[in-house]
Amino acid sequence: MSKITMVQYGCGKMSVYTMRYALEKGVKIVGAFDIDESKIGKDISEIIGAKKKVGVKIDHAKNFDAFLKKVKPDVAVITTMSLIVDVEDALAICAQNGVNAITTCEEAFYPQNSNPAIFAKLDKVAKEKGCTICGSGYQDVFWGNLITTLAGATHSITKIQGKSSYNVEDYGIALARAHGAGLTTEEFDKEVASADNISPAAREKLIKNGTFMPSYMWNVNGWLCSKLGLTIKSQTQKCVPHIAKSKLHSDTLKMDIKKGQCTGMSAVVTTTTKQGITIETECVGKVYDKTEFDCNDWTIIGEPNTQVTINRPSTVELTCASCINRIPDVINAPSGYTTTEKMATNTFKVLPLEKYIK
Repeated sequence: MSKITMVQYGCGKMSVYTMRYALEKGVKIVGAFDIDESKIGKDISEIIGAKKKVGVKIDHAKNFDAFLKKVKPDVAVITTMSLIVDVEDALAICAQNGVNAITTCEEAFYPQNSNPAIFAKLDKVAKEKGCTICGSGYQDVFWGNLITTLAGATHSITKIQGKSSYNVEDYGIALARAHGAGLTTEEFDKEVASADNISPAAREKLIKNGTFMPSYMWNVNGWLCSKLGLTIKSQTQKCVPHIAKSKLHSDTLKMDIKKGQCTGMSAVVTTTTKQGITIETECVGKVYDKTEFDCNDWTIIGEPNTQVTINRPSTVELTCASCINRIPDVINAPSGYTTTEKMATNTFKVLPLEKYIK
């Protein structure tokens, strides 16, 4: 086939890499959209740091629908927000126009266990229009396929434990706020932690009406259970604040976080299954001090025990590369909202991406 055509939706920090990686993999970018007025009209070369103009200027997001109707790109890459409710409109526009879409939205990785109503709505439209919607990113490999591959070398498993940390400064203001960075402990308890101090029945009600606030690991645990063929008995979530030991500046929040205020949080998700395997995962997202760095640490407890630790992963770049390398899989996948555990395991794409289209 000819070059894959792509449109970028959201021209912030992540798009610096998604657009450059796509171009370097032989993808033709035909459009780019954002809501930031200061970016409208700029050539995307200014975003990705290229010396030579690409010839694609950033347009306002309000024109996204009209653009898709006219141009019909092969895929849209959406790098804006972390909750499915916040990317629903953009994904719906793609689905309604029959345009495949992949997003770095963390909840979109496996939204059927946190917002089944939006998942079902997008799935229905995408199937009717013959396109595929999915979420991908860092978790696709480092919290997902890496773990299930290690499980494939294990005779028996009683528990899977995972802990991953990342600097919210690298991902923009929406994510930093979602982690409670900059809040007082009282504000954190009220705005973040209180949502999880509820009964299982109350949580299920929130999930059904689309108001549940999942941590990233909530969706990951669902993905892992689906991939491993496990049946979930129960799943709980608890959010714990991380407190600044001294004053810390946040460039993303454009503020100083005072000693005693929240730098972010740990979200612990525990899943029990009918097969007797427990999955306990912890996601630490906060504004780092000068001594801290990203870490990804997983242990499979069983016969045998296996631990894998990855220090200082380039989380932003890995997120974006995972997303771009998934583009052929999205195009090849069945129509609908197809989560990535139903696709092939992530692989390095040595050839231009159009060479992988079936």
